[in-house]
Amino acid sequence: MANVLRTPDDRFAGLRDYDFDPHYVTVEDEKLGALRLHYVDEGPKDGRLIIMMHGEPSWSYLYRHMIKAVAAAGFRVLAPDLIGFGRSDKPADIGDYSYSGHVSWMLQWLRAMELKDAVLFCQDWGGLIGLRLVAAEPDMFAGVIAANTFLPTGEGQMPESFKKWKEFSQTVPEFPVGNILKGAVVKPLSDDSVAAYNAPYPDESYKAGARIFPALVPVSEDMDGAQDNREAWKILGAFEKPFLTCFSDQDPITNGLDKIFQKNVPGCAGQPHQILEGGGHFLQEDLSAELSDILVAFMGRL
Repeated sequence: MANVLRTPDDRFAGLRDYDFDPHYVTVEDEKLGALRLHYVDEGPKDGRLIIMMHGEPSWSYLYRHMIKAVAAAGFRVLAPDLIGFGRSDKPADIGDYSYSGHVSWMLQWLRAMELKDAVLFCQDWGGLIGLRLVAAEPDMFAGVIAANTFLPTGEGQMPESFKKWKEFSQTVPEFPVGNILKGAVVKPLSDDSVAAYNAPYPDESYKAGARIFPALVPVSEDMDGAQDNREAWKILGAFEKPFLTCFSDQDPITNGLDKIFQKNVPGCAGQPHQILEGGGHFLQEDLSAELSDILVAFMGRL
């Protein structure tokens, strides 16, 4: 019998700047059965739609300031928690997680939302999964903003910084989620925020999804997701809708990868691509106001 954990609601009570009502969709897994997937839904329901997708080991809390700013500007914002993260269900066995599985779960969520003309803002694994959604359902999307992310096909070498991160994630006895976030931003992260990043995980048994994620990145051409990503690149290679890269200047993991999008995605042509100063890997923490303005301006150009 599959062991699927659900973080108690009281773990999310009183988190600073995260007072959003929870929303849920049930997704199906062949092995695990029904899984509850959480998402934030803020702003006017008839507003133009923006999806904010998080990565590893964060959750929708990462977007709390952007959600409020962009919703206040008149847009509807959806910010899902990946399975294994945030308020979503958490299979307890690392073997329950795969790249293909994550894409399947999020595609089910996307299709359940019955969206059209959405803009994707994606960072870290939010791009590895989110860009697969764009490739699978390009007609649902009006544009993309890619921030500190990539879509690996297993070709080429990963940076040494990623190799060290992967080794750390798989060997550290206690996976320190909040402190990982604290170490990958430029501005000081408050104790309240560190605690909020830890909130989804009452103990180590809840962290299987967070811990295994780095090991799921396709670093060879025969890994799960590598071939599917090559196929996705073919679709992105014909994607002519606006595609903006917005990376930060202090992320050793994704430094320079914005150029790959700019070279290969037609929709990148003519866009005001930016390298934002003063941002670490989790640039949503460091530069939320700047990113919100960029996103609102992007929407105004569509």
